[in-house]
Amino acid sequence: MTTTILHVIALLLYAGVGGLYGLSLASGRSAMPRAGVALIAAAVAAHAAALILFTTTYNELPLVGLGAALSSFAFLIGAGMLAAALVTEARPLGLVLAPIIAVVLLIVLLVGIAPPDQELEFRGVWFALHVVMAVTAYAAMAVAFAASLLYLLQFRELKDKRFGRLFRFVPSLETLDGMATKALLVGFPALTLALALGWAWTIRFRHSLSMNDPKVMWAVFTWLAFAIALIARRGRVDAERRAARVTVTAFTAIVAVFVVLRLTISGRGFFL
Repeated sequence: MTTTILHVIALLLYAGVGGLYGLSLASGRSAMPRAGVALIAAAVAAHAAALILFTTTYNELPLVGLGAALSSFAFLIGAGMLAAALVTEARPLGLVLAPIIAVVLLIVLLVGIAPPDQELEFRGVWFALHVVMAVTAYAAMAVAFAASLLYLLQFRELKDKRFGRLFRFVPSLETLDGMATKALLVGFPALTLALALGWAWTIRFRHSLSMNDPKVMWAVFTWLAFAIALIARRGRVDAERRAARVTVTAFTAIVAVFVVLRLTISGRGFFL
């Protein structure tokens, strides 16, 4: 069974998870049934098998190249969704996370999972730790985005005094705000460490650090977006709702800037 086939299976399972979340919401349940956790676990297991097969096939970790790095990113989100599904009040996060994972895996299949042919300068333990920390940070931001988006939807339900299916399905505002905050507190240090490792390597072996480098530009932008999302949580007046709006905007901006840089700069000039 090839890596591509396993990715297709994982994609179909994640799509099934998303469909189950949609049905649970439409049926008026307070949360996805616990039996659905088994489907999430199956999706994550198939995804893990695909990444393990990639490692054994190409004799390197699934961190090199756009397809492999995005697949690892999606896997970490899936692992986070599975962990959230084990806690009833956090289970609804999958309503947002499952579609994100499915879209990312669809992109992976379109661009291809095989690593690039060109020889990369940045390899070894530093490279692996750098990319793992970076992908962990982006996955954490995706979780924060999901919690913040649900926060805004739940706030609107409360403001308009609509206590229907969405209100019953989504956790309390306090719970969602806590999830988003914890995700950012995990992601920001991880991204900071990733940048420190990458920049230390660049200065050590290239003896320079060009701010015109696209990977440096995106890294700085992403770090600032994380910092702004955390700073937005400070204050006493309407801090939670403001923080949710900023987090949703920050995640959207990070994705948009990444897409623009990928479309306008050759793959050799970028780090994924």
